[in-house]
Amino acid sequence: MEPLIKNFDERLKEIEAYLDLLEALERQVSIGPPTIGGAPITVQQQRILYSSVYLQLYNLVEATATWCVDAVAAAAADGAQWKPADLSAELRREWIRGNARTHTDLNFDHRLQTAVDFFTWVADGRPIAAWGIEKGGGGNWDDAEIERMAERLGLQLNISGPVKTNAKRHVRDEMSTLKLVKVLRNKLAHGALSFTECGENVTVSDLRELKDRAAQYLREVIQLFQAFIDSFIFLQPAKRPPLPPNP
Repeated sequence: MEPLIKNFDERLKEIEAYLDLLEALERQVSIGPPTIGGAPITVQQQRILYSSVYLQLYNLVEATATWCVDAVAAAAADGAQWKPADLSAELRREWIRGNARTHTDLNFDHRLQTAVDFFTWVADGRPIAAWGIEKGGGGNWDDAEIERMAERLGLQLNISGPVKTNAKRHVRDEMSTLKLVKVLRNKLAHGALSFTECGENVTVSDLRELKDRAAQYLREVIQLFQAFIDSFIFLQPAKRPPLPPNP
């Protein structure tokens, strides 16, 4: 899971570097019209720059969800040491969903071949190979969707009190931090909202606070997924290897 944390921190630093740029721009506005190469930066351009933060934050949210879910599938296939029967009931269900293609429209021939391949795999007692968990949620990741996916995998996301409170607190129009990011990103992506409109009445301080709340929540999500994997909770209790003693 170390690459996951590393990727998260690198992606977060990109957002923070961008916010540093916006903060410098905002300071310049307070003392006079900012310029680039002698050309003044307009209010419209400034708002467009601000609204781009929502796209970057959503990118971090969806990337984190994808990394965490993929890490669970990779752990189940690690070293070809686990069989489908070794998995927890929740993860076995996901493995069947993916390999039996139960949620895919197939014609008669493909449906039969999929069933034959799946039966052969199980009957031969083959270990789990590389696979992917069907995530859904494309374009719709927020705290509720992340928690729903975790529960599907058998993981109860017990986010700490202050972090959960900050993440769930209504930021605007009765929307939580991650929901606001999702809604604004989707409105921008689908043309329902212009970048100029999205960046109106927003300050860098507002955007930093939004970033901090989202990052704190997502970091705890990563930590909980890491503990889920490191403790082999994705396996049946009788199949879980003994954990090393605490130092």
